[in-house]
Amino acid sequence: MGFNLADMLEHAADAAADRTAVVDRDRRCTYAELDARINRLAHHLDASGIGPGDHVGIYAQNSLEWIEAMFACLKVRAVPVNINYRYVTEELRYLFENADLAGLVFDRGYAPRVAEVRDRCPMLRVLIAIDDGTDEDLADLGARTYDEAISTGDPARPAIERSPDDHFIIYTGGTTGMPKGVQWRQEDIFFALCGGINALTRERVTSPTMQAELAAASPGQLIFHIIPPLMHGAAQMATIMNLLQGNALVVVRQFDPTALWDEIERERINSILIVGDAMGRPLIETLEAEEAAGRVRDLSCLVSISSSAAVFSQTVKDRFIERFPNAVLTDSIGSTEGGLNGVLMVGKGEVMRGGGPTVAPGRDTVVLDDELRPVEPGSGVVGKVARTGNIPLGYYKDPEKTAVVFVTGADGVRYSMPGDFATVEADGTITLLGRGSVCINSGGEKVFPEEVEQALKAHPDVFDAVVVGVPDERWGQRVAAVVQARDGRVPTLEALDAHCRTMVASYKVPRELHLVDEIQRSPSGKPDYPWASKVATGG
Repeated sequence: MGFNLADMLEHAADAAADRTAVVDRDRRCTYAELDARINRLAHHLDASGIGPGDHVGIYAQNSLEWIEAMFACLKVRAVPVNINYRYVTEELRYLFENADLAGLVFDRGYAPRVAEVRDRCPMLRVLIAIDDGTDEDLADLGARTYDEAISTGDPARPAIERSPDDHFIIYTGGTTGMPKGVQWRQEDIFFALCGGINALTRERVTSPTMQAELAAASPGQLIFHIIPPLMHGAAQMATIMNLLQGNALVVVRQFDPTALWDEIERERINSILIVGDAMGRPLIETLEAEEAAGRVRDLSCLVSISSSAAVFSQTVKDRFIERFPNAVLTDSIGSTEGGLNGVLMVGKGEVMRGGGPTVAPGRDTVVLDDELRPVEPGSGVVGKVARTGNIPLGYYKDPEKTAVVFVTGADGVRYSMPGDFATVEADGTITLLGRGSVCINSGGEKVFPEEVEQALKAHPDVFDAVVVGVPDERWGQRVAAVVQARDGRVPTLEALDAHCRTMVASYKVPRELHLVDEIQRSPSGKPDYPWASKVATGG
């Protein structure tokens, strides 16, 4: 018996059969019901010729069907592939072709886009459309509806022997370039990203049934709210982790702060996952505005707030702590290519020492210098975060990028090193500085955008900000700030200059200010640096 995700879900379904598994708007299903629905879809995929190693795209917004499609693929040893539903035609063409899709589960409303790119996918033979309230024509695509697909499937579990070596692929867009498919073994992704290693104690799960046994012995059930889109790796991994642990999972189709607080209050949700300030700021500001207007909510159920995948500024953290003084706030660092690298238990008023959090390193996490040797604590040397142990096989169909990111250190150990710069403090904690691909070189000095963005967002006139480098005849690059102001406020370069000088060195202070109506970010909350560069340069 190995660490296979589909097998472990079945263990959880047996242990928590009558407990709530997923809540999707007005739909609820128990673990037994979820397992049966997944089995039905798995049998349909198998009967349609989808089998071990085949890639099946999931091109949809959050829903019960998204989760079922992911696990149905795993049950027949196929590989689920996440697809960004905001991609335009050319991006979709690239991903569909690069991923070698044999099947596709998609929201019916996206049928016209699927039709535009299907000609680039000669392997694509199975199409299943999720009912999303639209009535797009499916005839030309030859697609079946999701309800038709599961109505023909057997609710019994497929008699398929699975392996911890079965693959899982997550496509990640990062900050530049076309998306890349990170290819994992299922055992490795379980330990790296799905709770196989406790983020706080660093203890490993010792058997594939351990979490199911703990769920069966627990008298209660944690209710977890997945807020980010499931096509983002952090949300997928949190979904898998919570279902393998027998928790109840609440999903939301789209981000709406008021509706989210309604859901948290109505479902008595205990824990939420957000993506930094991109979700945290509008959530807390909406709640503060409601309460200032006299609305009283019972949010005593909320005991844990977790952030991942984007900057969660201290000013926003402090507001959550003020409103939820008894809740546990955590800020984690990690990557699709490497796994969880560390977690910070957030306290009020903490001083940020870099562009990101200062965290206790996770198990198997180090910072390597330019010679691929571990950085000495307290040395001040800037290195790159690296992780060994359970790491990916590499990038799908991209040996060149694989060779750059997955390296062998001076100690002969294989590491994943995606490019996040960091320093190691004297106490062994790691301070994240930012991704090197967007680092600004001004007169030979390195400026990590996240650090300056933190400073800008602490100013009362700034709602959101992205920092980029623009050409400079003297310095090579100078720092430019693209800023979304708060309603009714008009920040000036002079005011932001004076403010930032109290938080960062003078060479990091923005020399230009570009005001925009809205900061563009990816669906996962990551800054769109190419867009910001165009704004700053007039390109």
